[in-house]
Amino acid sequence: MSLSLRQQRILKQATLKGQVSVEVLVEQFEVTPQTIRKDLTALCDADYLVRVHGGAVLESGVANVGYEQRRTIASEHKKELARLCARQIPDKSSLFINIGTTTEAVAEALLNHKDLMVVTNNLNVANILIQNPSFEVIVAGGALRHSDRAIIGEATVDFVRQFRLDYAVIGISALDEDGTLLDYDYREVRVAQAILESARNCFLVTDTTKLERNAPVKVGHISQLKALFIDELKSAPLTEACQQYDVDIFTLDNIALANQDTTT
Repeated sequence: MSLSLRQQRILKQATLKGQVSVEVLVEQFEVTPQTIRKDLTALCDADYLVRVHGGAVLESGVANVGYEQRRTIASEHKKELARLCARQIPDKSSLFINIGTTTEAVAEALLNHKDLMVVTNNLNVANILIQNPSFEVIVAGGALRHSDRAIIGEATVDFVRQFRLDYAVIGISALDEDGTLLDYDYREVRVAQAILESARNCFLVTDTTKLERNAPVKVGHISQLKALFIDELKSAPLTEACQQYDVDIFTLDNIALANQDTTT
């Protein structure tokens, strides 16, 4: 389903707050209630939201948003963050890339690099990176999840643990202000934990919507990271945690500076 700009903004607001109301959206977008109800009906029909009296809610807590839905959430921010992250990975590096639409954006941003060795449990990432003939792409073994083409399970964990690579680029479903990294699927989490343990430098690429979400399974902690890439960071507790554990913070404000660096 192709979303209008207003529907994308409604979906992002629902992701941030967990719910949206017709009354507030009417005032915000300066349209009629009928227009907003049609937008909500379209979003609910596509399984983005669930209708409730007076508005709609995002299903959360024990299940992640659908894979195709996640592609539309903060998509432009993901691309910008991906480019920012890719600039920190030199040619001829070895790295892990795990599951998620954000990490897939990083894979796209890496296509102009040379001689990378990439281990991934994400078939979408493998299909992106194989376009560069100088890359060595290694796909983990394990059970294939149909919904997002992710490879997960104990066999995947064992496979990942065979490596010791320069970098890891990971995504998560939720991020607590105390620095706890969270996700939904225990089997997926086990793979992410193995990746964090097997890389010399771990990069988390995420957006501020993850600070407003909750997920039940702990992946790890911000202290395990070398760098956090996020569109903006207004959380004082999370900023303090990054400073405490010497985690570099890259926000979209860094992009102009990074662009200057590449032209000098």
